Amino acid sequence: MNGEHAAAPAASAWIVRWCHLVSPGATVLDIAAGSGRHARWFAARGLPVIAVEREPAALAALAQIDGVAPVAADLEDGSPWPFPDAAQFGAVVVTNYLHRPLLPRLVASVAPGGVLLYETFAQGNETVGKPSNPAFLLAPGELLDAVRGTLRVIAFEDGYTASPRPAFVQRICAVRETCALRDAADGPSATSGLSRYDLSG
Repeated sequence: MNGEHAAAPAASAWIVRWCHLVSPGATVLDIAAGSGRHARWFAARGLPVIAVEREPAALAALAQIDGVAPVAADLEDGSPWPFPDAAQFGAVVVTNYLHRPLLPRLVASVAPGGVLLYETFAQGNETVGKPSNPAFLLAPGELLDAVRGTLRVIAFEDGYTASPRPAFVQRICAVRETCALRDAADGPSATSGLSRYDLSG
């Protein structure tokens, strides 16, 4: 990389921390992918990525990343969801983006054994900077409510962080358990049955 180009933004520490829950070879759905920091990060680790974005410049950049398939879609203008209703993915990744009507669709798009990794701004952020519009700030526990009864929560955080800049954020890592794992959880060997979800991240 020459001096004319800034270094690519680093992947979110939350995404990096829990990415080991994504099954090898699973397809990653990156929502509002932007410049592609997470699409690039997952693709570099051999995972196929579908990156949804509406901005032409960002789509052009995403098209240059090996292993990334950009999808042009505006998720907020009332257009149809750009995938078949039954389509599911091994990971659904969302950072710094919130369009509340999409939350049920994103949760439904997590395949059995797959993971939802979501991180965005929360109420309180209006005291330290932007975004400050309540439409873009999660209410306390809102991501927990979004997955309740559907996905198993592995980790959740809601509060203030000083890094990479002062912000109030909410983060969740949640998985859709397979039938085998659910059955194991009901029996005496629940611990071994659930060992796929290594919490050491």
